[in-house]
Amino acid sequence: MTSTFQYGANVHANGIRQHFLRYGGTHGERASRPAVIVIPGITSPAVTWGFVGEVFGREFDTYVLDVRGRGLSSASCELDYSLDAQADDVVALAAALDLARFVLVGHSMGARIAARAATREPRGLVSVVLVDPPVSGPGRRAYPGKLPWYVDSMAQARAGIDARGMRAFCPTWTDEQLALRAEWLHTCDERAILASYDGFHNDDFHADAAQLHVPSLLMTAQNGDVVRDEDVAELQRATPAMQHVRVPNAGHMIPWDNPDGFYAAFGDFLGAPLGRTTSA
Repeated sequence: MTSTFQYGANVHANGIRQHFLRYGGTHGERASRPAVIVIPGITSPAVTWGFVGEVFGREFDTYVLDVRGRGLSSASCELDYSLDAQADDVVALAAALDLARFVLVGHSMGARIAARAATREPRGLVSVVLVDPPVSGPGRRAYPGKLPWYVDSMAQARAGIDARGMRAFCPTWTDEQLALRAEWLHTCDERAILASYDGFHNDDFHADAAQLHVPSLLMTAQNGDVVRDEDVAELQRATPAMQHVRVPNAGHMIPWDNPDGFYAAFGDFLGAPLGRTTSA
């Protein structure tokens, strides 16, 4: 199938260099639909979400973001890696790209960024999709992912690691997925990852989710213990209009574990269905 990849680019927004990959463009029916900004998780540069961008690009003008401190976006010892800064980046990116209407699709850390960005009520925001967000926070159970897993894998990536070595950290992934992670993980600034991981336990995601004033979809994994049934119930009590779907046969990295289930879970929420066999 023809690739939907358009180009990679940088913009200066919120005072930093923000790098993104664009898929789809605005020709055809995409022109009448909102653009999609995909915000990956804590150690996922944009390129590792390229296979998702390809599918989204068949139906939507799609931008996959390198969150600050990851991939080709700005990183430094002076940079603010807080959730507020990350959320302001997304708002500034949408403005710099002059997106009249857009949707935020965030996975894990990206979902927390999307929720915080939505509290800014940026011009043009149409809806938000929160994919398996860490529901940890002040007074709540800890995030199930352990910090040494991130720190150790990044250290090995900085030294140089291949797909075989990465399999010790991601045993269910394909060789292609492992090779891509091995190639790009070294671009994740450890200071950014430590700050974001601390934020999982210090920032109040539930408070942000309760302030959503646009349609929202909560997508959770059947496995992995990141979002439990009681967490879903609490979030929907706070935001009764929030839709929810659980993706079967998937852990936290839903698009890797069950890509068909991931795309199907969006249904018509975005305005057009997704699917690995959707025509361009």
